Amino acid sequence: MPPEKAEVFKSLESWASHWVLPLLKPVDNCWQPNEFLPDPSQSSDDFTDEVRALRDRTAALPDEYFVVLVGDLITEDALPTYQTMINTLDGVRDETGASPSPWAVWTRAWTAEENRHGDLLRTYLYLSGRVDMLMVERTVQYLIGAGMNPGTENNPYLGFVYTSFQERATFISHGNTARLAKESDDPVLARICGTIASDEKRHENAYSRIVEKLLEVDSTCAMLAIADMMRKKITMPAHLMYDGRDPLLFEHFSAVAQRLGVYTAEDYADILEFLIGRWRLEKLEGLTGEGKCAQDFVCRLPPRIRKLQERADERARMLEPRSAKFSWIFNKELTL
Repeated sequence: MPPEKAEVFKSLESWASHWVLPLLKPVDNCWQPNEFLPDPSQSSDDFTDEVRALRDRTAALPDEYFVVLVGDLITEDALPTYQTMINTLDGVRDETGASPSPWAVWTRAWTAEENRHGDLLRTYLYLSGRVDMLMVERTVQYLIGAGMNPGTENNPYLGFVYTSFQERATFISHGNTARLAKESDDPVLARICGTIASDEKRHENAYSRIVEKLLEVDSTCAMLAIADMMRKKITMPAHLMYDGRDPLLFEHFSAVAQRLGVYTAEDYADILEFLIGRWRLEKLEGLTGEGKCAQDFVCRLPPRIRKLQERADERARMLEPRSAKFSWIFNKELTL
């Protein structure tokens, strides 16, 4: 990123303090995982009764549900990778590890809020007895070791477009796992997933607000960044997922999520359409010729994505059904 662009973020520090940091919650006002889980401070009998009730509730959930829930957990647990990615971005990285810059304060506090998600899901899944926690833990270790390459190129314009899209994607995914848990009569798990989705929605609002401001103060550069990320296609943060056995694990997990309606190709197009509307890209003015070309590309993209997906779905319907074994659920085989 050119040095003068880093100055844009320096000039926005006061704005970030007033419009981004307030979207964080004080720690005392935040939920904590322990509030949703059996209380270990109770007597052994009472604690055991609560664990048994948890297991009874999860008994009605299908194996496919646990595959998507484990995939969501693993994605959340690779949090060190995401903080590292944000701290590669020029102009907004945490230069000291405890920088008072509002950009750095946001990244650390965002990480702290996100950290609760994996902790809660992991403990719930552990107590359920429905998943092979050894294989789940190995997958987390592999994923953190592998990292991710979202194509943000140390550029905060690209980085904040990516995080805006991703936070909305996780909001949708957790919201749908909440709906499925409720339909399967596990209201506690539904509340857990819904609460996590609420956090993701608030974080989406913060990142989208940053892109809105960039479109206001540096419209062409911001518009080019949106087009750049969409040409590359938004890479899911856990795309390098591996359990030591299945080299196509992310593809297989994604296929199950698509089939259950937890996160689908239609959602991808819907997110882009939503962001185009939120950022008012069709009405954006003052762009250079290159910026107008980028604007036209992005605004025309959702229907193109939908059309391509319709063709892919038609081809898929003509193929023989596929299946895959998932180590996370004790090597059971599921239809993709």
